[in-house]
Amino acid sequence: MELPLNLLKDFVVMNPNKAATVERFDPGLYERLDKTYGSFEGHDLISCHEFDVDWPSWEMHPHGDEIVVLLAGSTTFHLQAEDGDKTIELSEPGQYVIVPKGIWHTAKTPEFSRVLFITPGQETQNRAL
Repeated sequence: MELPLNLLKDFVVMNPNKAATVERFDPGLYERLDKTYGSFEGHDLISCHEFDVDWPSWEMHPHGDEIVVLLAGSTTFHLQAEDGDKTIELSEPGQYVIVPKGIWHTAKTPEFSRVLFITPGQETQNRAL
């Protein structure tokens, strides 16, 4: 493994015992994650993504809160909460949102943005906008 590591090239899987495993970001990543970590029960996925377009779908994490940290650019999160829809604009590096367990969310990205995610991956769901 080449050091230092880079979250733009690798994901980190944190297992239930809090041991970290580095997974190379490549075309086979998600298939490998499913095969290696099964249902992802108790695991968290730490990743960094760059966006310059709106997300194409909604997602939801039924087994825990997701932490989303803006590193560069700006992005607006849309949450479908039980007490009404919420919009949260992240426009300064370091701002973050905690997406509660079980809440559908998507993002609109008016410009290039870089975002750090700490995601409870078990049974993550996606649906069309």
